[in-house]
Amino acid sequence: MRVVSGIQPTGDLHLGNLLGAILRWVRMQDEAECLFFLADLHALTVDVDPTQLRANVREMAAALIASGIDPAKSILFAHSAVPAHAELAWVLECTARMGWLNRMTQFKDKSGKNKEGASVGLFAYPVLQAADILLYRATHVPVGEDQKQHVELARDIAVKFNTDFDNELFVPPEPFIGGGSAARVMSLRDGSAKMSKSDPSDMSRINLTDSDDVIAQKIRKAKTDPKPIPGDPALLDGRPEAKNLAGIFAAVSGESVEQVLARFEGQGFGAFKPALADALIAMLSPIRARLIALREDPAAIDAHLAAGAAQAAKLAAPTIAAAYRAVGLTHASNA
Repeated sequence: MRVVSGIQPTGDLHLGNLLGAILRWVRMQDEAECLFFLADLHALTVDVDPTQLRANVREMAAALIASGIDPAKSILFAHSAVPAHAELAWVLECTARMGWLNRMTQFKDKSGKNKEGASVGLFAYPVLQAADILLYRATHVPVGEDQKQHVELARDIAVKFNTDFDNELFVPPEPFIGGGSAARVMSLRDGSAKMSKSDPSDMSRINLTDSDDVIAQKIRKAKTDPKPIPGDPALLDGRPEAKNLAGIFAAVSGESVEQVLARFEGQGFGAFKPALADALIAMLSPIRARLIALREDPAAIDAHLAAGAAQAAKLAAPTIAAAYRAVGLTHASNA
């Protein structure tokens, strides 16, 4: 089993990234061969500051390592350091159909009312995502509900390419359900919106770099409602902020939501919030300490990324060469 996944280097990681993806990646390292990349090519789909992008790649790599991604167990690298990603993306853009991309919901969400002003890259980036997966003949991709459509597109592209060129080069990938469950973490200010780096309010999220005092303050001020905490999770429906905090507590403590609610049933959030803050601080303080230490040795981070890129390039080389041969092109690796 080979698993591939990436994350855009767009700034500081937050609790939603940690509970929603990264800790699941950490657990996957013991279940499958894993490649994790900093998706700096995808970052170009919107306006970007080149200097900031380079800094973000290193910062994100440090945060992933601090959170438990082990370069000795997994292949960790920057997307752009392996040119085969972009090379295969062009071949697959000539395989994918406009109708398929027109159905992708995330372009509609991200372009908003300005579709004509959006970049071609923003429209076509799902094909680059497919290339990211198919390049390594990945069998499985860890995704949430909002990304399943992208795995389906990768499958469609793989099948069409294999059919068009009468080969079995690409492996149609499956969604990966290993690594345990991932928590869907919402904003601390609005339980109907995902926790996000782009939210203008820093009080809406817990950053991995937040101090213990800041974490406690943000949880204390997190939006709730005046009703007592129920014992039945079904009674949290219609109470998005309460449901969010209960889910965060369960994910951080390793308990089920039912167990968390049983502990606080009938109480208000005055008792719940300090306990949640303590649990978050216990989890995040060691990660923050490791991140600070890693920042002091950027050469070590760069070395990890370089080693990962070399491993990834070696795995990618046969696939990109075979894809070029299949369509009648000459690749540098087999010229």
